[in-house]
Amino acid sequence: MLKALSGGTFGRDFTASIVVFLVAMPLCMGIAIASGVPPEKGLITGIIGGIVVGMLAGSPLQVSGPAAGLAVIVFEIVREQGLSALGPILILAGAIQVVAGLMRVGGWFRAISPAVVHGMLAGIGVLIVVGQFHVLFDDVPLSSGLANLLAMPGQLLGLSTGDTVTAFTVGLVTIFGMLGWEKFRPAALKLVPGALVGVVLATLVAFILSLPVARVVVPESIVAAVTLPEAGLFATMMDPAVITIAIAIAFIASAETLLSAAAVDRMHDGVRTNYNRELSAQGVGNLLCGFAGALPMTGVIVRSSANVQAGAKTRMSAILHGVWILGFVALLPWLLREIPMAALAGILVVTGVRLVSVDHVKHLLHRYGPLPAIVWAATLICVVATDLLTGVLVGIGLSLLELVPHLKRLRLKMEDESRGETHEVALRGSATFLSLPKLSAKLDSLPTGGLVILNVERLGHIDHTTAEMLREWVERRRGGGSPVELFGATGRMRQLVA
Repeated sequence: MLKALSGGTFGRDFTASIVVFLVAMPLCMGIAIASGVPPEKGLITGIIGGIVVGMLAGSPLQVSGPAAGLAVIVFEIVREQGLSALGPILILAGAIQVVAGLMRVGGWFRAISPAVVHGMLAGIGVLIVVGQFHVLFDDVPLSSGLANLLAMPGQLLGLSTGDTVTAFTVGLVTIFGMLGWEKFRPAALKLVPGALVGVVLATLVAFILSLPVARVVVPESIVAAVTLPEAGLFATMMDPAVITIAIAIAFIASAETLLSAAAVDRMHDGVRTNYNRELSAQGVGNLLCGFAGALPMTGVIVRSSANVQAGAKTRMSAILHGVWILGFVALLPWLLREIPMAALAGILVVTGVRLVSVDHVKHLLHRYGPLPAIVWAATLICVVATDLLTGVLVGIGLSLLELVPHLKRLRLKMEDESRGETHEVALRGSATFLSLPKLSAKLDSLPTGGLVILNVERLGHIDHTTAEMLREWVERRRGGGSPVELFGATGRMRQLVA
């Protein structure tokens, strides 16, 4: 932190922190509402994610907070077990993440197939859209994604009462205001987030016209929003159902965080992510969120990309954005109470739609064939039709099919040789997600600046997970000015690795 204050970067970090704060505020509240909890719970997670995790993080430019990716599973917990069950679950999930980071298993989360992760996010996006669609009408979501989906036509056909029409109109004002700003905003105001514009516009309309719509409810004091665990915490944590859910949250939150960190690394040429440190930092954050009765957190790509694009240079930006959230909630809670619920639902509908990345599945199909695309689709469908954990497990199970033809030769041997500033890494055997952590660590340990020759002449097979990692590594290294050459890649192998 002292380096951030004395290194001449504070001005850039200060400006970026304001931008991230403006992006984070409506999302923290909206994700809390989508999770079935009061909005202040999301704000507490944003504060902890900014100030505490910002200080400890292994990815200096990643911003942590409540994530849309966990809204669905939290909604189910709250609906079935009550809000009080969330604290013990998060304490246990956070402890699992801390231990996993200390045991240096952070790299293994990068071995999860991109098809599974993007399929999971797409399924979550669908669930958020069909759930928040009902909130646009000042209604409450139903108990499952399929039930919400089937009830959507009836919701539209039921636009009969004036209040329902009013709420839906406010939601549409938010959506069109957000999308319109992102499309037509002046270059000088490009850092002003569309979500903020949409919420402000809808809030002003509702306030000026005194519209009868449901509004956000927050307590007078942020301290009053902190809910400490109830008596019998240890006994609750030993419940097998609690342990299962905690493992699921720890797994999903860690995968989303570390994949987001990898994406952030591709956006800048500064310090690379220490995955194990990032994993432990997230665990500390979730432990604190559990004790405070708040939402679970992950590293979030929307806020992180805004941070990078706004010119942040160090972790000070993420820390300050948490300070701004704390200050706003402590000093201006009356302003939050003017925000219509339908406005936050409108933001989440747009967020959910954007999680369904059709471009990514097209990329998988074009570059790697039908199997990864099938994995993506199966994960999406299972997440929507059953639950998040089932969908992820089905996706991982299907991705194992890629190993079947190569079961007798799954080993990957790596040989490296240095000649002055030139480093050659020869790969022999099969490069699959089983060997990805070791391969990734080897490549990341190579010194910057010199030529790297990647010899794949004896590489018999490479799966799409490893190919994506290699492609990103090559792009990142070349983007940083360090040359990379491929030797021995022919035909499909060249297409996969290049």
